[in-house]
Amino acid sequence: MRKTLLRANVLGLLLLLVVAGSAVAIKLRAANLVITTDGGFSPTTLPKKGFAPIKLHGYGKIETEDGSPPPVLETLTIWFDKNGEVETEGLPKCTPAKLAATTTAQARKLCPGAIVGKGFGKAVVIFPEQAPIPASSPITLFNAAPKHGNPVVLAHAHLTVPGPTTFVVPIEIEKVNAGRYGFKTVAKIPKIAGGSGIPLYGQLTVNRKWTYKGKTLSFANAGCPDGRLQAKIQTEFKDGTKLNGSVFKRCTGR
Repeated sequence: MRKTLLRANVLGLLLLLVVAGSAVAIKLRAANLVITTDGGFSPTTLPKKGFAPIKLHGYGKIETEDGSPPPVLETLTIWFDKNGEVETEGLPKCTPAKLAATTTAQARKLCPGAIVGKGFGKAVVIFPEQAPIPASSPITLFNAAPKHGNPVVLAHAHLTVPGPTTFVVPIEIEKVNAGRYGFKTVAKIPKIAGGSGIPLYGQLTVNRKWTYKGKTLSFANAGCPDGRLQAKIQTEFKDGTKLNGSVFKRCTGR
């Protein structure tokens, strides 16, 4: 009964918070569960028409009010502002086969030119009648072959506990026509330690620039026609909980 009520309340939750590029974060809550997340971009002065290179950054933290283990995150969906653009022309590509069974250092050495973003993730592994085991890994985003005409990145992580395991998750940057949003990514979170691992924290920075045919290009680009850029996230957990939140960031058009 409690889970049914929780689902009914959480499915309709949409938290909107206007922030000005500061350290202010949004908190999404459902009963005992708390998600803290924020992100941003620089520079914040951008063309009113057209696009300019930007650096993207963001993080998310999953916890509970009483300190108990949170439910397992299964899917993370992010919608991005339509006043953005992803560029991959002339950018080297990597493949899942090349990254299979590699450590972070090995993966980055194999496909250095395809790296578009870096970050870090934390989890905890909980086996019955055992103390929790902390687990963490650097995260690397590699440019990959497009799918359905859309850009694709490979998210790579390598855990050493409870045993050496490499995760390579393809993420399609899908073009959509959804009001304010022009792009969507859906990341299926892989099972950690056979499902006994619980993701707790992740942060990423995307800041890839390269030169192609005499031009300097950037993976992430944006414009500012109306004074803001925004993104929306949706998290889905193993127990059926869903949380949604949107972030608005101010920008200055020139």
